[in-house]
Amino acid sequence: MFAKILRPALLVLLFASFPALAAPPFILDDNVKYLSIGDSYAAGKGAIPVTQGFAYLLYKDGVFGNITNVTFANAAMGGVDSSDVLAYQVPPAIAKFEPDVVTVSVGLHDMEKILLGADPNVVLPQLQQNMHDILCDLTQAGATVIVGNFPDFPWLTAVNPQVRPLIIVANQMIAAVASSCGAKVADVFAAFDGRTGLFLYGRPGVPASETHPTNLGYRVMEQAYIDAAQQ
Repeated sequence: MFAKILRPALLVLLFASFPALAAPPFILDDNVKYLSIGDSYAAGKGAIPVTQGFAYLLYKDGVFGNITNVTFANAAMGGVDSSDVLAYQVPPAIAKFEPDVVTVSVGLHDMEKILLGADPNVVLPQLQQNMHDILCDLTQAGATVIVGNFPDFPWLTAVNPQVRPLIIVANQMIAAVASSCGAKVADVFAAFDGRTGLFLYGRPGVPASETHPTNLGYRVMEQAYIDAAQQ
């Protein structure tokens, strides 16, 4: 009965009385797909909030394009090493996300194995091979790839003087692999070297095993990636 009362002409008048919906101020697009892969550094662990990690900063600051035109995904996970990234992060990135830009930060857990007693003559070649496959697979898929190298950890080097030379050797390896794959290197080592306040270690009650950056440290990392992107 209600349907009979509400004649078509009345329906027209009813809906005409509602104000027109305003057009959106912009149209979201995904002309640029930006992906972060790697370990806890890439995930932003230690930043408060975590969205102050370097990858999020690169996205929010529009480094790879206006955020209304960029689709951002962070596939990074704390605790992973280069083998994990190669096996579990790279394949779906290429097959499903098809990124235009990828930032990579991984390998510190590989290096940690050496500090815990593993043979560097075994760990470093495996890290080199994994890095090669990660970077080359991504560049061959058409992505612009920027990989970060490792910072020194001065408080660890002070206890074990072999830490800094080991990191330098690993960074030389990363540079060589990146060059062979057509990837760029964010020089985190140089950006951090000699500066203070970039690591959580040093704050009251923070153990020596805490190697994650502060918010300032992640901002410095972001700039290192920006510098690499502009090369």
